[in-house]
Amino acid sequence: MIAQNLISEVVPSLSLTDSGQKALNWMEVFRISHLAVVDDKKLVGLMSDKIIYDLNIIDKPMGDYVGQMLSPHVRSNQHIYEVFSIITMLKLSALPVLNLYHEYMGMITVFDLAQNFADLVAVKEPGGIIALELNSIDYSLTQIAQIVEGNDAKILSFYIHEEKDSNLMTVTLKINVVDLSSIIQTFVRYDYNIKEVYMDESIVQNLYDDRYDQLMKFMNT
Repeated sequence: MIAQNLISEVVPSLSLTDSGQKALNWMEVFRISHLAVVDDKKLVGLMSDKIIYDLNIIDKPMGDYVGQMLSPHVRSNQHIYEVFSIITMLKLSALPVLNLYHEYMGMITVFDLAQNFADLVAVKEPGGIIALELNSIDYSLTQIAQIVEGNDAKILSFYIHEEKDSNLMTVTLKINVVDLSSIIQTFVRYDYNIKEVYMDESIVQNLYDDRYDQLMKFMNT
């Protein structure tokens, strides 16, 4: 998924003659704090509500404050991960998109980005979640995928979090089945540390009951 597919269909741009008050009105309507200032398809800069208030330019035109505007933007062919990184790093509510000819195309808002990112990582798809904790040197996506697929399931999405100043990492898997019992048991057989599991509570309880019954049978033999 690339930037041009994330552009909002409703957020407008400002012209050089638009006032600070008009900018604030639009920001309130669209619940963002940044708007692009555009002149003849050229991105002049990014205006923020903070700049408007700090410089007290409520009644002044945008064109008088070009030097104070922000300059971040992305190209139309940049990946959603790059867009996400820039918006997060610069703490923006919206980000301009330019085509390969440096022409302004539109804005990506945080809301639209979140919606599309949720689709990308299969947030809305039914299924369960398993978080594995392991040493970085032991990480093998191939083996993890084989364990999941060996239980007639598929990984819908996954992400990795590496602990700071540690060799440990957490691999979080979104799997396309609600009952993760057999997958969990297989991971345990392969000596994986199950850090967290998210699935239907009744299934989790049945899993614990089954383990308890097996333990009792073992102790009584």
